[in-house]
Amino acid sequence: MGTVISNERLTDGVYHLNVEGDYGGRIGQFYMLRAWGAYPILSRPVSIHAVNDNGIEFLYHVVGEGTELLSRLEQGDAIGLEGPFGNGFPEVEGRVALVGGGIGIAPLLYCARELPNCDVYLGFSREPFRTEEFRSHAAKLTVDVGGLILDSVDFSEYDHVFVCGPHPMLKAAQLKGISAESAGSKTNVYLSLENRMACGIGACLVCSVSCRDGQRKACTDGPVFLAEEVLFHD
Repeated sequence: MGTVISNERLTDGVYHLNVEGDYGGRIGQFYMLRAWGAYPILSRPVSIHAVNDNGIEFLYHVVGEGTELLSRLEQGDAIGLEGPFGNGFPEVEGRVALVGGGIGIAPLLYCARELPNCDVYLGFSREPFRTEEFRSHAAKLTVDVGGLILDSVDFSEYDHVFVCGPHPMLKAAQLKGISAESAGSKTNVYLSLENRMACGIGACLVCSVSCRDGQRKACTDGPVFLAEEVLFHD
């Protein structure tokens, strides 16, 4: 069990949770969070936003009963954490771009802290949040509100592009990677999928991902995949 240091509302439905305890993990991994008894039955998967000297930070969006209960946590409350889980972003060298859309920016702050001199692109449909924290770690920060943040990114300028956001954005990033490759670029594009998860350990198959080599699991094989591996059906 961890102890809540703070649980700050940033904007409509978006919260920044700071938990005290001996927690860590790799960039792109996640924890299963729980702050209730028997119901809801399932814990909620939330990406690592950052790791600090006192504990670990999460950024989450209220979308259902579980996250609504998380939003009610106050300083000093107990919270259950299991993890870290998942296959996160790889350790890379060269020019790196981090591209996040909405709550998809959540795992990218940890990446920015661990990958010096990366360029960061953040897109929001409405009010932006946590941008100043990224600014202190990015070589270049681009923020777009109301547009398409991928339009600001030239994939051919980078050796690696890490992307997290809604599925249409991930599919568009995959297509941009294909286009860059066709033009002679050798950019590696990695997608962090926001699939629904139940167990977090690969037992339930709820988070199945269609890949070129068959069905895989977002919780154990991912949530990070090479863009070229993923099959989008919509």
